[in-house]
Amino acid sequence: MPKITLNGVTVDFPFQPYKCQEDYMAKVLECLQKKVNGILESPTGTGKTLCLLCTTLAWREHFKDTITARKIAERMQGVELFPDRPMSSWGNAATDGDTTAYYTDIPKIIYASRTHSQLSQVISELRSTTYRPKVCVLGSREQLCINPEVRKIESNHIQIHVCRKKVSTHSCHFYNNVEEKSTEKELVTPILDIEDLVKGGNRHKVCPYYLSRTLKQQADIIFMPYNYLLDSKTRRAHNIDLKGTVVIFDEAHNVEKVCEESASFDLTPFDLASGLDAINQVLEEQTKLLQQNEIHAEFNMELDNSGLNMELEDIAKVKIILLKLENVIDAIELPGNNTGITKPGSYIFDLFAEAHITFQTKSSLLESLEQIIQFLAGRTGIFNNTAGLQKLVDIIQIVFSIDRPEGVANPIMGHTVSKYYKVHIHLDTSNRKKTQRTDVWSAPVAKKQGKILSYWCFSPGFSMQELIQQEVRTIILTSGTLAPISSFTMEMQIPFPVCLENPHVIDKHQIWVGIVPKGPDGVFLSSAYDKRFSEECLSSLGKTIGNIARVVPHGLLIFFPSYPVMEKSLEYWRDHDFARKIEELKPVFVEPRSKGGFTEVIDAYYEKIICPKSNGAAFMAVCRGKASEGLDFADMNGRGVIITGLPFPPRMDPRVILKMQFLDEMRGKSGTGGQYLSGHEWYRQQASRAVNQAIGRVIRHRQDFGAIFLCDHRFTNNDARAQLPSWVRPYVKVYDNFGHIIRDAAQFFRVAQKIAQRLSTLSLQYEKRLTDEQIGGKKKIKIVSNQVKRESIPLEQAGKAKLFMLSVKQSLSQANFDLFTRTLQQYKGTDDFHTMMTHISTLFAEDPKKHNLLQGFYQFVRPHHKKLFEEACLRLTGLSCGYKPEHSLPREKREQLAQDSNEKKQNKMKMTFSEGVTQQLNSDIHLNQGRAHLVSEITIQEENKPSVLSSITREDPKAPGEKKGHSAITAYLADVKNSLGPSCYSQFSTALSTYKKDDNYEAMVSVIAALTTEKPENLHLLQKFSMFVRPHHKKQFLQMCMDLTGTCSEEGTLSSPWKNHPEPSSLGPQVEEEAEMQGLVAGSKPDVSEPEKSRKVQSKISSFCCKLKKSESPESKSPEGASHLPTSVEPGPIPALPSNVELEWEGFHCPGCSAEDVVPFQCHACDFHSCKACWEWHFKTTKKCPECGAIAKKRYLTQVFFWKKT
Repeated sequence: MPKITLNGVTVDFPFQPYKCQEDYMAKVLECLQKKVNGILESPTGTGKTLCLLCTTLAWREHFKDTITARKIAERMQGVELFPDRPMSSWGNAATDGDTTAYYTDIPKIIYASRTHSQLSQVISELRSTTYRPKVCVLGSREQLCINPEVRKIESNHIQIHVCRKKVSTHSCHFYNNVEEKSTEKELVTPILDIEDLVKGGNRHKVCPYYLSRTLKQQADIIFMPYNYLLDSKTRRAHNIDLKGTVVIFDEAHNVEKVCEESASFDLTPFDLASGLDAINQVLEEQTKLLQQNEIHAEFNMELDNSGLNMELEDIAKVKIILLKLENVIDAIELPGNNTGITKPGSYIFDLFAEAHITFQTKSSLLESLEQIIQFLAGRTGIFNNTAGLQKLVDIIQIVFSIDRPEGVANPIMGHTVSKYYKVHIHLDTSNRKKTQRTDVWSAPVAKKQGKILSYWCFSPGFSMQELIQQEVRTIILTSGTLAPISSFTMEMQIPFPVCLENPHVIDKHQIWVGIVPKGPDGVFLSSAYDKRFSEECLSSLGKTIGNIARVVPHGLLIFFPSYPVMEKSLEYWRDHDFARKIEELKPVFVEPRSKGGFTEVIDAYYEKIICPKSNGAAFMAVCRGKASEGLDFADMNGRGVIITGLPFPPRMDPRVILKMQFLDEMRGKSGTGGQYLSGHEWYRQQASRAVNQAIGRVIRHRQDFGAIFLCDHRFTNNDARAQLPSWVRPYVKVYDNFGHIIRDAAQFFRVAQKIAQRLSTLSLQYEKRLTDEQIGGKKKIKIVSNQVKRESIPLEQAGKAKLFMLSVKQSLSQANFDLFTRTLQQYKGTDDFHTMMTHISTLFAEDPKKHNLLQGFYQFVRPHHKKLFEEACLRLTGLSCGYKPEHSLPREKREQLAQDSNEKKQNKMKMTFSEGVTQQLNSDIHLNQGRAHLVSEITIQEENKPSVLSSITREDPKAPGEKKGHSAITAYLADVKNSLGPSCYSQFSTALSTYKKDDNYEAMVSVIAALTTEKPENLHLLQKFSMFVRPHHKKQFLQMCMDLTGTCSEEGTLSSPWKNHPEPSSLGPQVEEEAEMQGLVAGSKPDVSEPEKSRKVQSKISSFCCKLKKSESPESKSPEGASHLPTSVEPGPIPALPSNVELEWEGFHCPGCSAEDVVPFQCHACDFHSCKACWEWHFKTTKKCPECGAIAKKRYLTQVFFWKKT
């Protein structure tokens, strides 16, 4: 593993870092060594998480070593213990301010991110390093509690109180085991994420929640969601001590929002009413209990105890306070325009004081409310009531979060709060109304509309300054989207001396960015408020997504501005058949609003992506939603992302209006005019940051690639483009023609996939291979070069015994590996299945991480034991080995069965019409030009006709002296046929013959490269193919060979048949006839004369676009003066159109061969269309229409043109 020395600190990194990574780590070290704050921006996919972990842990180790050296020096009384390495060489990890530091003063690292799923990815990265610190991950009871009685409670705050009651009474046996099990090596030593912690808790019968709180005390690095730090209530609840810690906020673009929301609240009439109902219920129960006890006392009976240690008078006081608060809010007069009223932040203290809620009374009131909630917790039928009381507890803690120092008057406190807060009172327009109360404790409530009391914080600096007051050592904020950093820093209200804006590490062939202002029908795409629900916009967007889905391979992400926009769009598309067409291309998964169902949906999406029978899938989500942040859509999971609009916040929302006013005020007050954003700039930035986060889901590591489609005409504005990430802006292209978008995107994926297959450089994430062996507390790292498959070795694909054995050796200790080899040898010699199974299950079945090795062992099981092994594997792991009945046959019978199957496929003459419009294009072969992709479905060979390539080897009497070259060609073609097999050789032959006729280099090389680079042993076929490449394409081909194989083509070994003939002559009538025929099957057209070429219309977009109705086509409704279009099947020149009408080709895909550049012919009895070539082939076997079955002859067919006016 490379070791890099930066600022005197040696950092172990899993691979040689890039320049931008070294710069990033140097800035992190600068923050740590100088004890200053830093704000670091680095694009998604540049490895910032790995850089943060390695750098902070390396610095911490160095800091510890420095303290150790100082202590030794003190005990040696100044004598150097290591003369060769004097004290001065130990670096400056401990600064002057740390001279008195002790081991207990070594800073803890607190690593915070937005969600636990993001933290799980961070912990996974930590496991890939050599560092093995003591780790703790904090979570809520909702995530960590394993007590069945508590888990079944849906309300989070009731879970808290039920748990506390069980803990206080020692009635939870999971909690009772915490002290005993907290030293278990399996729970303390490994690096566990939140799921591992729960699994370990279930296995050892210990509470994961309280175990994590125990581990926190000794942890070197603590992982937690960052609301645990920014929310003072949660920080106190988890007893998080920040003094002297290093605090890292990853994905910090959300810190601003979380800071503001954690310090804000909205108190609704329903909250107050439900809280009062809960108090009423307690009062009634306690009054009845008191009356019962008075009777019992008269007869000397045992008194009942409800468990609530509160006097009836104290409960009544709480109710009076809540009633006064309700009346005070209701008494506020609002203007008649329903806009509400806004007051300074200090007004909240005056309003609460009228209800007797002050700094002096808050503690006793909170204690009373907590007791009542604890008393009611776990009881049925009062969920809403306890929710209201809990809301009041949270509100009081927010308002009085800062204890007033002695001698400080309320006006001074109010001035401080007014700087950051606003109080807004407005009418409640929700459907949840106040409960009508008729008990003796309350006066009758008038039937009028209630008011909502909002207390909003507009500066994240309020929460950040609280962290500084906790005496943290360093705060580091990092994300891929923080720009503009100057305004972000100003809003945080704390100094950030260290700043960095990093570039990306990807190359230009890995990213494609297109702005799509108009759909295929020419309608402008817009998510603006006045247009986003119009039928023409929804229709055009549906067509746009359908076309893009055809060219994007594997996973496609589609982001909408909001849930209402997504739901309305889906509703329209379902009603107008767009949804069905999109789902025929890619199954669609939709992000649910609820948190509960999200995991199931995203897992189903991932499964569909890897399904070999699938064309991938599409995932529809919203910007700022669960899928737009934190999830990793690397590689196939996200090859393309569609942004359907700019997700601006609701412009007339009172909170948005007040935020913009606040920023304008701060900008005016800052003397320089400010590095503060204006309100309008902030408003635009909210949309752009949400877009940038969604864009970042695609490019996830150094070798990843993907396309970005910005489908809103407002992206063409310079302001909108300027807000895009700096690493995206150089690649942005605005398209006026939708057909060019599809063409360029298809070309991008073809090139990117070819290059990605043969890249020899190391990637950030996917070329690290770790062993599970612990060596001195650290894992070995093995860097795998490009000779080894990039996919994980021990999976089902591990068909080769050597790769499987290597994986087993990496996963087992030496003793267990020896047992494995002995077991395998004994099974080979004795054929004793049961003995073998006993040893193998011991090695692989007990550890879930080794279950895939048990599946991989399936390849060594003899045929007559295959079924038994499959059953055993299912019983032990629940996983299948992919058993099929033919696996139990002897090898000879299996080979014969496979041979018979291949022969049947080769002799199959039946032509199948595929659904070309709804078929996903194969990016390796078809995306180069959007043409035919029927080759894999039709194999036509006539016994009496030789293959095209075999006829090329015949000697040409007109070319004497080339006998030697033809001999070499014959040998090469024989090598191709033996290496690729009959099916691939047929594609090879078709590609070469088509290239001879149309000189389309791109089409030819995409097929040849795909066939010859599938296996490393076939790379020489690509290199030797140079002899068939024409001179004007030679340079391009040699460069392609260098890119894909790392070596130049073997041009000198063979003489090219076209060496002296730049335009080779015909190779004979038979060859020309078969080449033409195979070209037609493949979807290409035979050579045409120059006049015909000049009239040829090239299709630009797929037939997913809505075609003109027959009544609107030029056939039935031609403009005045126009010639009638022919209806004969015989090809001819396209008729001239009047000069005053401009028509553009709409686009058609033949359903048989998917050719795109042909004029179709329609059956006379139905709407079935197909190209001329496919009709001719079809008529050789039958004279019936493949759609309706009617008798069809050439003269019955109608030639159809798809035009649209421009």
